[in-house]
Amino acid sequence: MSPHPHDVDVKALLRIAVLYNIPMACNRSTADFLISSSLFRDSYEPHVRDYGDYLARAIR
Repeated sequence: MSPHPHDVDVKALLRIAVLYNIPMACNRSTADFLISSSLFRDSYEPHVRDYGDYLARAIR
């Protein structure tokens, strides 16, 4: 269970996928689930949260 030389690269790719909201399968069962999901075939409108009230809050 020692780290491989490319471990840093793999972690960087995972961070980028999370940052840009890109689904990523790290094993075969997850890949099968992603491809067979109804969201894969249908159009999908992501929910974007509005943090305007939170950012405009009064800080004491």
